[in-house]
This record gives sequence, C-alpha cells and structure tokens, in this order.
Amino acid sequence: QCSLTVALILMQVLNTSCEREGLPKLPVPPLQQTCERYLAALTPIVDPEELNHTRKLLEEFQKPGGVGERLQKGLEQRGKKMENWLSDWWLQTAYLDYRMPVVVHSSPGVVLPRMEFSDRQGQMRYAAKLIAGVLDFKSMIDNETLPVEYLGGKPLCMNQYYQVLSSCRIPGTKRDTVVNYTLDKRPPTHITVVHNFQFFVLDVYNSDGTPLTVDQIYIQLEKIWNSSLQTNKEPIGILTSNHRNSWGKAYDNLIKDKTNQESVRAIQKSIFTVCLDAPMPHASDDMYRTRAGVQMLHGGGSRWNSGNRWFDKTLQFIIGEDGTCGLIYEHAPAEGPPIVVTAYLYRKNKQHGSMLNVESLSFFFLFCSMVHDLDMKVSVFSHFGKDFPKSQKMSPDAFIQMALQLAYYRIHKRCCPTYESASLRMFRLGRTDTIRSMSIDSDKFVKAMDDPAKHNIEKVALLDKAVKAHRAYADMAIRGQAIDRHLLGLKLQAIEDLAALPEIFMDTSYAVALHFNLSTSQVPAKTNCVMCFGPVVSDGYGVCYNPMDTHINFAVSAFNSCQHTNAARLAQALEDALLDIKTLLEQTPKVKNWSLMFDS
Repeated sequence: QCSLTVALILMQVLNTSCEREGLPKLPVPPLQQTCERYLAALTPIVDPEELNHTRKLLEEFQKPGGVGERLQKGLEQRGKKMENWLSDWWLQTAYLDYRMPVVVHSSPGVVLPRMEFSDRQGQMRYAAKLIAGVLDFKSMIDNETLPVEYLGGKPLCMNQYYQVLSSCRIPGTKRDTVVNYTLDKRPPTHITVVHNFQFFVLDVYNSDGTPLTVDQIYIQLEKIWNSSLQTNKEPIGILTSNHRNSWGKAYDNLIKDKTNQESVRAIQKSIFTVCLDAPMPHASDDMYRTRAGVQMLHGGGSRWNSGNRWFDKTLQFIIGEDGTCGLIYEHAPAEGPPIVVTAYLYRKNKQHGSMLNVESLSFFFLFCSMVHDLDMKVSVFSHFGKDFPKSQKMSPDAFIQMALQLAYYRIHKRCCPTYESASLRMFRLGRTDTIRSMSIDSDKFVKAMDDPAKHNIEKVALLDKAVKAHRAYADMAIRGQAIDRHLLGLKLQAIEDLAALPEIFMDTSYAVALHFNLSTSQVPAKTNCVMCFGPVVSDGYGVCYNPMDTHINFAVSAFNSCQHTNAARLAQALEDALLDIKTLLEQTPKVKNWSLMFDS
C-alpha cells in the first residue's frame, strides 16, 4: 500500500515550473452581473416581500455615480495593483480573524483506508514509510520541480503546495497569524512526533543533507515509542483546541517560560507532525468509519487522542495502533485537494546516513477543556458511483448536489442556502469561491419530485434543467464570475473607504444568504478516502464526498446541540434520494431534448 510514487499521485503533468507568471489575475466581475445573479440566488430562500426590498436596495446601489460604482472602481484598482485582489482579504476574514476553535469549526480531516497492522512494529513501519514519502515530496518543493496540475487543459496555481510544509498558525488574543519557515536562512530539518500526549523532535536529515532512510526513521520512531510509555503526561495539545482568544491568552502565558517557548517553537517550525495514536474503542465496520472521521477531526477527547495533536500545525498525519489512518490540517494556508494529494506520498527511500538522537519536549500544563458537540456519520453509498450519472450524460457532482437538495427538503420541508466549494486555482494565488447549489431550478425540482400530481417525464425534465443550471454556475465560479467573493470584496472595500456600510450588507437577505445550512464540498481522490469537516452554522450540516466509479464516500456532520439536525438522518435521506432519482431516470422514457419539455 505504500509503494505509490509522487508521479502517480499528482495529476496530468506537462510542465515542471512552479512559477505563477503565466497565470491570469483573478478578475473583478461586472457589478450589474453580480447584482442580477445575487437576486436570482435569493429568490428561492427569502420571501417575496424581503426580495422586493432587496431589489430596491440593489437598484439604489447600482445607480451611476453611486456607492456601488465607486466601490467597484476601487476593487478594480486593487486588482491592477495586486497579484490577487482577494487572497489577503480572504486569509484574514475567513481564517485568521475567525475566533471559534479551529477544531470542528474550521480544520478538515481526511480518513484514509484502514491498514492492517499485525503488531506495533507495523504501525512504526507504516509511519516511517509515510515520513519518507512526504520528505520525497518536500524535495520537489525545495528544488522547485513540483509538476503543475491542469484542469481542462489550463494550468492551475501550485502556490498552496508550497504553504503546507514547515508552517503553522500562531494564536493571538484578537487575530491569528500564519508563519512559514520554509524560506528561513536555516530551514527546518525536523518533524514532530506525538505519542502518549508527549511531543518529540525528530531530525529527518543526515549531516550531509540527505534524508533518513525508512529503516533509519523506523529506529527513531521505536526510540520515541519506548521513551513515552508512561501516560501520566498532561494532554497539553488540547490547549490548541480552545476558542482562539482564550488560546491566545494561554499561549502568551505558556511561552513566558523559556523551556515552553523552545518546545512550542520546535513544533511550529517542524516540517509536519506525525501523531502515533492509541487504538480507538472497538466498533463494527459501519461504525468504524464514523469513529475514524471523529478521530481525524478532534481525536475523541482528552481520554483518547485529542492530546496527541497540535491543532495549529498545518499538516498532521495520524496513524493509529489499530490501523486507523488519516490526517487533519489547519485550513488557513490551503484547500482540500492539495492536502489529499500530499496524503498519498508514500515511497521507499535509499538506505543512507547516520542514526540521530531523539529529543523530548517538555511543557507546563495549563487547564483547558474541549466540548464534544460533533454529530458525525461517515458512510459508503455502494449502489452506484459516478458511473451512473455519466451514463445519463449528467455531471456527477451536480447529480449528487441535487440529491442533497432533495434529502434536505424531505427532512426540513424547505430549501436552504447551500455552499459548495469551487476552486479558483486557474488564477494566481487563487483559493475558492462559492457554487450556490440551491437555485431556482433546483427548488422547482425538489418540490416536484414527491408531488404525485407531477408526471415522471416532467420531473426528469426539471432534474435535467437543475443539473445543467448547477453545471453552468460551477463553470462560472471557477472562471472567477461567481457572486460571493465579489460581494465580500465590495463590503471590505466599503470598510476601507467609507464611514458606513452600504445598506445591502445590512439587509436581512444578505444575512440569510450567508447562513449556509448546507456546507458542502466534493474532494475527489484516486484512492478510497473521504474528507470530513464540521458545519459552518449551529443549525447546519457539513457534507463532503468523494465520488468513485462504482460507489461514493460521504461524510456528514451536524451538532448534537441542535435538535433539528441529525447527521445519520441526513445521510440516510441522501442515500434514499440518490436511489429515488436513479429509479426515476430508469423508469422514464428518454427524451432527446429535455430543455424543450415543460419550459416555463
């Protein structure tokens, strides 16, 4: 399982340059276009009276020489001066200014296929191969030979790959920062390894600069394991799971002690972290997937493995004694796809170099508690995969999103604002924008699906139209023409330029539009894994999926504190919706052009 090479994992490779100069800048969409599309997005989620009020505000906002035009010109000027007009703002507003704990609320986890370790040595051997593989990947970053990825024949920005190693989030009492140590005069040569809540520095390079071999790393991991058998150490890592303001204050106190400061700096500067976890409580195969998802997101609490984490660290690989494997990453520097690619860099190295000593890190413990409110369901939909939507000439992603809309509607009897992540990596320093999966067309489809007065042929026509509308919005989003980041840019430009916010940003409709009851993401991978993350609102769900050829991996999350949401119930409703849509398509005669049917 550990013989995959970097070349096989990375996508289509034609160019080995890591330079961004050939990529276009992120555009600023036309103001009128965004306002029109904003109204369309609001139509199914706000009442007519509120919509009419918002329409009038937008008309006022767009008047020639008015506020909107001035802000638009300011954004366009910013776009000319900067490499990416959005990237700095997005990093600050979406991540570093966000004060909720990164655990569950921000940091995603990835569940990798379960390994079969016959003994503890199997866990150590697997960890050694993983470390060697990531070091091999690091050499491509250091040498600037990381192959460029392509989407539809167009190169993608590779900057995020250069942010995930040797970086860490630093807590503050009001705002956090992210530090990347890759460009230091003496870049880090060590990783951190955590076992039994104890943190260790492991230097992974020989004196001549060559990386340790798998066998050498294995020996060091054995030493770490043997020297950390006592579990009476306090789970200091749980401090990083706290509310950011509280953690910022505790951090300031923690690093007043010189030993603590040196220990914390060693973790922050390390290339990445490896968490050697204790086994989870035994669970059935069905429950195991969910338990594994919980382990990746928060470690199961202080009694289990939450103390085996430093949640501010950008990249933490998790390897459990029982074969539970995956990772968690701090979201500020990168999105999901580069992380998933990095997760599969397992490769055997040459045997070379000398054995290094292991240094134990020590801390003074400050009391911290973590509340477990996460409701999680990780499941495999085994009836079909992306092969079926393709056979119907439908986008698999759009097909799944329509099933998700139907599932939510069946449970809650209403449609809701839905966030789906769209990559902006076609542009320099591009991150994401929002695909608004809830649309006028999806609203019509889900309301018709269970209506006995509607004929199947009409239902299929509405599904076809909704899928095509979703595909069109997704294409628009990856071309930098979606509405959410543009509206955010106009708002932030107003904060910089004006004494007061324009009324459209204080309007009830704007608050409703940003209350994403469904926060979703497709994170496809060539291997059988799934990413998981928490909801973004208290009464919402987080849904991530990896569509394989013949099955789909799903991770659904909610909060136990909300009586209206339930992860297992949505997961079951999603499975039912997928099967019902498949049955509908199979039982309905084919029509050459659905768009001509029931067009209204």
